Amino acid sequence: MKTNAVRLLESLQVPFELREYQVDPADLSAETVADKIGLATQQVFKTLVVKGDRNGVCLAVVPGDAELDLKALVKLSGDRKAELASLKEVQPLTGYIRGGVTALAGKKDYPVYLDETALLFDVISISAGVRGTQILLNPADYLRVTRAITGSIARAK
Repeated sequence: MKTNAVRLLESLQVPFELREYQVDPADLSAETVADKIGLATQQVFKTLVVKGDRNGVCLAVVPGDAELDLKALVKLSGDRKAELASLKEVQPLTGYIRGGVTALAGKKDYPVYLDETALLFDVISISAGVRGTQILLNPADYLRVTRAITGSIARAK
């Protein structure tokens, strides 16, 4: 499937692999996605839309077995306060639906913050911009393409 995220990676000649899976709209969890594509949950990264009080919208990318630590993100982003965008705000802000949000080729080029655990792996998985398709790529390539800032922004669920 050719999504805008896939087209972007191809245009930049970034090596990647696509993995498709059956979507259960009632269960969009990273754990389920990890099982379906054959990766450990900590290698499947979810992209969350966050609104900061000083710097506005950003994307926080955290492993599937963790949750976003808003205090850590605030410290890294320079905001004083931040909150997750509501579900109804996600698509208008990013152009993507829940379960398909990616930092690649979105509606706007928001700052991206990536949990540093991504760098522990040779391959991580991110959404291809639609439900049911994941992009597997090297975290260094993901960092380069998204210009992400890394830090410890995740905590155990």
